[in-house]
Amino acid sequence: MKAFNRIFSAVTVAIILLFVVVNMILAADKTDGSRQYRVEISRLAREIEANGSADISECVYVTNIERYGKKFYSTDSDYVIYEINGELYRFDYSANGYSNKAHFVGIVNAVLGVIAILFIAVMLYIKYAILAPFERLSSLPYELSKGNLTTPVKETKNRFFGKFLWGIDILRENIEQQKQRELEMQKEKKTLLLSLSHDIKTPLSAIKLYSAALSKNLYPDAKKQQKIAESITEKADEIEGYVLQIITASRKDFLSLEVNMGEFYLSELIEKITEYYSEKLALIKTDFNIGKYKNCLLSGDLNRSVEVLQNMMENSLKYGDGRRVELIFPEDDECVQIALRNGGCTLSVDDLPHIFESFWRGANAESIRGSGLGLYICRQLMRKMNGEIFAEIDGDIITVIAVFTRA
Repeated sequence: MKAFNRIFSAVTVAIILLFVVVNMILAADKTDGSRQYRVEISRLAREIEANGSADISECVYVTNIERYGKKFYSTDSDYVIYEINGELYRFDYSANGYSNKAHFVGIVNAVLGVIAILFIAVMLYIKYAILAPFERLSSLPYELSKGNLTTPVKETKNRFFGKFLWGIDILRENIEQQKQRELEMQKEKKTLLLSLSHDIKTPLSAIKLYSAALSKNLYPDAKKQQKIAESITEKADEIEGYVLQIITASRKDFLSLEVNMGEFYLSELIEKITEYYSEKLALIKTDFNIGKYKNCLLSGDLNRSVEVLQNMMENSLKYGDGRRVELIFPEDDECVQIALRNGGCTLSVDDLPHIFESFWRGANAESIRGSGLGLYICRQLMRKMNGEIFAEIDGDIITVIAVFTRA
């Protein structure tokens, strides 16, 4: 806003200076006119002396020539009297040139005034309709990042920021829902761990007692010892069951990925990916080739489908050689396949089945930052959209293929 005020002040001063300069030029022209009318009169006098008459149609300052007579001195205009060939002539003139010169000055000033008013009106509109609301909204993302914006964002009819506020409010709702889900998940985890740890204590205590009895030879009878050994095995199996529950809970889907099923065209999906990655890959000098495809209607969530392809692209940029990325479309009558191919793959074929598991990272990812969730999220989203995703390795070329169902 401060920068805008400085620009507004500078342009206003420039308009005022322009107004002053134009009026000075017009005033100077008027001063020159007070001298130029004498030149015209002298030329007309010489012409009358030579020809007996003169033409004033092209004159700028002289408006009339009157020969001496009854109404010789009856005029409201400024005049000069010359004696030519023994007769008196009256030359009426206007020091401002044309009679409408004053009107011309007024028109110029009026035009400059209108321009100044329009400029001020436009700048004030920009200030109060765009910059002022934006300045008030600029703190919303910062407050949202700190988690302070818990109340809904007020709706506005501002055509410039209505959609922005709508998006901010949706983002706020998503963050609040995510926080709520995280709290519920933490509560469930804590409840589960407390319950399982309590359940494990009972068989564990029994195993300790049985092992202590065996170590002290309290039961010399072989049958009794066999029975204790069977009890220990039973309790160990019980503990193993609890451990299995913990493992199952840890592998349970911890991401709440919502999908809004609908229909969209394949070209829409490709355009969104191309719009972002064409420029990004050009900056890092990576060739980005998109194969030919037949546009068709797909079933799924467009935004989630974009997320799937983005994760695939980011994965290929992280672990590829950065030379070339290809987006191809293998023909399939029953579904639509979108395959992403890139070179520089150092992943072994044995590791290929694990790349879609959560938090799994191969040996080739030791020096690369990541969480091991990108392809896992891709698989979860594709399955929720009734699709699938898989990968193939051919030498150092890896191809990740997303399979979409037709609408």
